[in-house]
Amino acid sequence: MRQSSDEGLIARGYAVTHPPATVVLPTAPGWDQLLYASSGVMTVETDGGTWVVPPHRALWAPDGTRYRIVMHGRVAVRTLYLRSALGALPKGLHAVNVPPLLRELILHAVVTSPLRADVAEHQRLVGVLVDQLRLLPQAPLQVPMPTDPRARALADRLAADPAGAADVGEAAAAVGASRRTLERLFRAETGLSIGRWRQRRRLVHALQLLAEGHSVTQVAHAVGYSTPSAFTVMFHAELGAAPSRYFRP
Repeated sequence: MRQSSDEGLIARGYAVTHPPATVVLPTAPGWDQLLYASSGVMTVETDGGTWVVPPHRALWAPDGTRYRIVMHGRVAVRTLYLRSALGALPKGLHAVNVPPLLRELILHAVVTSPLRADVAEHQRLVGVLVDQLRLLPQAPLQVPMPTDPRARALADRLAADPAGAADVGEAAAAVGASRRTLERLFRAETGLSIGRWRQRRRLVHALQLLAEGHSVTQVAHAVGYSTPSAFTVMFHAELGAAPSRYFRP
């Protein structure tokens, strides 16, 4: 029987610097992915939500996840593929913070890959990586999407209005449901009220604009804040850093 070319592999790497574009990274059955960019910022979009991934975060995508990536400017993608059989992290998309140690482990593993189960050094490297991933707290910033058609229609309307000018009551009426019904659906399907969901979506839009090089003043106005200072206060309260410093590694 002919053996598969990747038999015995436990990790593979993908290292490419992408220009601004929307891309789909190569995938193969049986591999989980740790989506990481050593420089630049990417947005990962799935049917279930949107994540902004700066250099101090990574996104765990289990085997079978369908997604696309929007590159904001030039992005040095350094993605690591791990055998699903390793069970590195629980199933489900989620972001993790990337402290300096994990960053260096990821970069070393990508450069060294492919990593094999029959090479002791490779086994130890993957073991330390997996241990670090399991110990890290999840980074909660994402915009989950509701699945009910009425709630999804409202979410699409609010997402198309990052400045927050649209009245939620009028938007609810336009999708054929009461605000009370939609509030119930949003809380059940996203864990957020409509107001909190809308704020998080505007925050993600702000992150995308900042990643593309827009000034804090421009971004503040684009997401509906009358002054940069008011925007900065909100941003710091949500993410623990000023918008001018957030994307620094």
